[in-house]
Amino acid sequence: MIDVELRDWHPDDIGIVLDAFSSPDMAQQSAWPVDTRRAALEWMGTWRFRDDARAFAVVAGGEVVGNVAVSNIDAHDTGWVSYWTSPHARGRGVAVAAVRRLADWAFAERGLFRLELGHRTDNTASCAVAARAGFKVEGVERGKLRYGDVRHDVERHARLATD
Repeated sequence: MIDVELRDWHPDDIGIVLDAFSSPDMAQQSAWPVDTRRAALEWMGTWRFRDDARAFAVVAGGEVVGNVAVSNIDAHDTGWVSYWTSPHARGRGVAVAAVRRLADWAFAERGLFRLELGHRTDNTASCAVAARAGFKVEGVERGKLRYGDVRHDVERHARLATD
C-alpha cells in the first residue's frame, strides 16, 4: 500500500486544485465551477471555517495528489466521507490509503462513531476504494443524484469505529 500524508490545503496548492477540477469527471464534484484561481481559493477556504467538516490535501511522494474529507458531521457522531485523486495519481492506491488515514483521524481525533460514503453505481473505481478502505455496503439509494437531466442510483457504504 502506498504511504500518504494528510495536511491542510495551502494557497500555493491552487494549481493542483485547478488541474484536478479541469478533469471532466471532476466537473460536478463542487457546488460551483472550480476553474479560476479565485474559485480554487474559495474551494479550499470553505473547508477552513466549518465546524461540521474537515478536508485534507493528500500527499504521496512529496506531491499533493488528491483530497479527502469528512463533512456533515452531526449530533450522532456521524460524518460523510468524500475523496478524489488527480488523474495522474489514480490506480496506485492513493485514495484507499487516504480514506483509511482519514477514518483513523475521524475516529481517534474527532471522536466520530460512523462514517458514510456513497458513489454512483456506475463508478466501479470508487466502489473499490470504499471496499478496500473497510467500508461495508449498506444498500442502494435509487435516483439520489441528478447531473443535468440524468438521475443516478447511489450505493451507500459505512464504516464504524468498532469495525
